[in-house]
Amino acid sequence: MAVTLVQGALIALVSLSLWHLVRPFFIKSPLANIPGPQRTSLWKGNFHQIFNRRGWNFHRELAKKYGNVVKVHGLFGREELFVMDPLALHHIVVKDQYVYEETDSFILGNGLIFGIGLLSTRGDHHKKQRKMLNPVFSLAHMRRLIPIFNPIVIQLQDVLSEQVRLAGGKDVDIMKWLSRAALELIGQAGLGYTFHALDDTKTDSYSETLKRYQPANHNVFLFRQFLTYLLKIGTPKFRRAVVEAIPWKPVQELIIVSDKLQSISKQIYDTKVAAMEKGDEEHQIGRGKDIMSVLLKANRDASEEDRLPEEEIFGQMNGFIQAAHETTTSSIARVLTLLSQHQDIQDKLREAVTSARKEAGGEFDYESLMTIPYLDAVCRETLRVYPPVTHLVRIARKDISLPLMWPITSADGKSAISEVPVKKNTNVIMSILGANLHKEIWGPDAEEWKPERWLEPLPESVGKAHMPGVYASMMTFLGGGRACIGFKFAEMELKLVLATLLHTFKFQPGSKEIYWNMGGVANPVVKDSPTNYPELPLKVTMLL
Repeated sequence: MAVTLVQGALIALVSLSLWHLVRPFFIKSPLANIPGPQRTSLWKGNFHQIFNRRGWNFHRELAKKYGNVVKVHGLFGREELFVMDPLALHHIVVKDQYVYEETDSFILGNGLIFGIGLLSTRGDHHKKQRKMLNPVFSLAHMRRLIPIFNPIVIQLQDVLSEQVRLAGGKDVDIMKWLSRAALELIGQAGLGYTFHALDDTKTDSYSETLKRYQPANHNVFLFRQFLTYLLKIGTPKFRRAVVEAIPWKPVQELIIVSDKLQSISKQIYDTKVAAMEKGDEEHQIGRGKDIMSVLLKANRDASEEDRLPEEEIFGQMNGFIQAAHETTTSSIARVLTLLSQHQDIQDKLREAVTSARKEAGGEFDYESLMTIPYLDAVCRETLRVYPPVTHLVRIARKDISLPLMWPITSADGKSAISEVPVKKNTNVIMSILGANLHKEIWGPDAEEWKPERWLEPLPESVGKAHMPGVYASMMTFLGGGRACIGFKFAEMELKLVLATLLHTFKFQPGSKEIYWNMGGVANPVVKDSPTNYPELPLKVTMLL
């Protein structure tokens, strides 16, 4: 029965796809006069140029050639918008955020893999979850996490010291250890759980399963665009049966990974609840100060109307780990790459963090860490020029006009366009990279990595643009009701890891050329490597 319905869904999908291909020949598009590149394929459009590991130049050239709003073609020739105009972005993520929602493939796919959390809900359901979670991620709670962070980062320092010794002057792949440290930080400070990620003598089933997620998800990325139609059939139980009936190994691997992640999350959740009921939190990892413990207490004390069911609590766990683990690892790796290429900036930053550490008595608290001007400048500039996530997609749920701060020239060159008509079900791609590198906002040197710009008054154009980002007038952590809820956690982790490692090590470029894949999250790989696996081999020298 499930197979029959899968076949029926596929037939419907093919019919819909054919309609999208022939529709432009019969109905004039409201986007006909919006400039943009030609599609490279009749049925793939520009899909493989936009969602391409090596798509950096294509993304940058779109703005230079066509303006702040560009027409691109998605799968089956569907016309889509690629947006970096600040006023348009404000409407997408703030003013009209409930019109421009996450796509079904994003919501349903994340729900299937991670459970019902912030990454897989929208509308009132998302607002209810966010209402419960916002206080948990408050600045007051973030301050209390530094004592959990410190010993983990010291452990990372010790592990890297041993790796440098074993390398005997050869390059050290620091990506592996940055990733493990990020996972352990999220584990202990986020969940009150240790993954033993920095201990090679121990293994943890959650971290081992998590390693399988990214390859599995990448293998079905294109398929996830079609999965939407299958996941709208019947009840959740029946939809599960439909997906299980798909005779394709990558899909089955993703199901296995999803089941394992949710099973272990439930175990962690049950352990936390039991400890809370016994009043035994002081003897648990995190000592009751981790994010999950705080969330459980808040949920217990909430009104019946606001309280989240337990499956939505541990649904947050998987989503939080996935959202925070890769992006933070990417950001730390990017900073260290840049510092290895700019020794003068590395030396200046080392001097700043070493002096601040000494003033703090040898160990950072929240205030001493977050108020180092040059460390803040380096982090802000890296997150601006090299956001780990370069673009995100929304879909319009009704016909609407999208106003622009700066008019664009029409495709025929005859008029200026200050509002773009957006039809229902049009995909809108928000270019985080394009918005962050906008020369009208940041000046002619917008694409240059210059930490010193943050030590001076920023151009007036930065304030006048009113970029809707939640962090430092940029879109790296997004804005509005779906802004990154854990951006302070990520900033704190980024700064503490850098301050600790620079005190102990000197970083220089390794012997192999590194290329940064764009992907869902940017990551470094050895250029022309057959595996395409994230690696960052650098020359690392001990200073102490």
